[in-house]
Amino acid sequence: MSRWEPNAEGRLQRAALELFADQGFENTTVAEIAERAGLTERTFFRYFADKREVLFAGAEELQKILVDVVHDAPPSSQPLSVVAQAFESINPFFEQRREGAQLRQAVIKANPELRERELIKMATLAAVLAGALRERGVSEPAATLASEAGVVVFRVGFDAWLDPRHKGDLTDAIRDGFSQLEDVSDFGFRRATPAPKA
Repeated sequence: MSRWEPNAEGRLQRAALELFADQGFENTTVAEIAERAGLTERTFFRYFADKREVLFAGAEELQKILVDVVHDAPPSSQPLSVVAQAFESINPFFEQRREGAQLRQAVIKANPELRERELIKMATLAAVLAGALRERGVSEPAATLASEAGVVVFRVGFDAWLDPRHKGDLTDAIRDGFSQLEDVSDFGFRRATPAPKA
């Protein structure tokens, strides 16, 4: 394989995921990743700061897609509806990445340090979305509540989509998640009236 073959970044990601799955994240070196991809370590560090970042590449691109949808939503849209529309729009970003995402998820679940990094990524995504909502004029705490709820639905929907038994696309899984959120959020109307104080 030529070291100058196009899509070096994608080849490095694929090689890393395969090695992480085969021998574990901790036991895999940058040199091994580069060798499997048919590239040099120098090329690896041109794309990634370290082997951990291979698993979290694309976060900024995803954030931009979501924020652009939030900014472009009709002014009359409610905050949670805007967030739902944003997450429902990301299927093209993941469409060709399902197999890689399944490998990535398995690697992250097996490593506490990576699980922590994933939580940080999700918290950052929620903060970015809340900021975009505030730019639309959404006040607090509505902006934070909508963005945090949206990220939770995304995580649940994403896990459902990664399940090999799931037949639809990511948009279907996320829409189902928001539908279920609607069902459970109805609790406020069914709560018992507090007993009068003696």
